[in-house]
Amino acid sequence: MVNEPLSIAPLPRLLASYAGREAARHRLVWAYDARLADVVRTTREPMVGQMRLTWWHEVLSDDSGTKGRGDPLVDALRADPGLSAMRDALLAMIDGWEMLLDPLPLDEDALRSFADGRGGGLFRALDHSADPKAGALWALWDLSGHIGDATTAQRAVALAQSYLPVPSRGQKPVRLATGLARHDIALGHTGPQALTPRLYLRLLRMAALGR
Repeated sequence: MVNEPLSIAPLPRLLASYAGREAARHRLVWAYDARLADVVRTTREPMVGQMRLTWWHEVLSDDSGTKGRGDPLVDALRADPGLSAMRDALLAMIDGWEMLLDPLPLDEDALRSFADGRGGGLFRALDHSADPKAGALWALWDLSGHIGDATTAQRAVALAQSYLPVPSRGQKPVRLATGLARHDIALGHTGPQALTPRLYLRLLRMAALGR
């Protein structure tokens, strides 16, 4: 386990900065997403990965507050007053990430389960008014830029196109994330591997236009 509970990538951190008074909670949700991603990234045996993800299921389902106590991220999640409202969405994210433990390339069914679980759950945890389909689109876009398997990346883009059009509704961070993904997916492009200068400028332009 990492010691820093809010270890998140530059793009999620930038998106969270547009959440105003909700910024801290957004960073917390993104940190949780990053922790699940780290489980998948560092797992060599699917059974071990499933056990590590099951641990998170148990943490989120433990009303006694003892499971995982002392882990900075677990403690931060439990300290958030909105945890109970986010619980189902956070659990869905675990189920979504679990699909990436399957052998590559992933088929469409696995990708759809990943997108609906990780993406739909993520967006609902960030903003209860967000469209889960927009979250699924975003998750496939993000995956296509980070997955090492080219076949899976292209399948992710193709599947993401089936979610179009999606509305950009909800809080500004969610609308911005949706807009970034929608732009590339509509063009048939994979997502970027990192927060590139071009992506950064596109986000700033969208933010300035109030999207």
